[in-house]
Amino acid sequence: MKIEVRNNNVEKALRIMKKKLKKEGILQEMKDKQYYQKPSEKRREAKKRGRVAMRKAQKLRMMML
Repeated sequence: MKIEVRNNNVEKALRIMKKKLKKEGILQEMKDKQYYQKPSEKRREAKKRGRVAMRKAQKLRMMML
């Protein structure tokens, strides 16, 4: 990953970097590895994230109609 700092604007470069890390899922992975989580809890969280994504997609589809 490469992020250019233009016109000495480090804050903007940091925002761009954080956005790219979030999009790739690296930030979430780091947060997940901060402490041990039982496999059953991991599955429960994954299902929860899936439901949220489904609701979001459904809401977007309804707005398109």
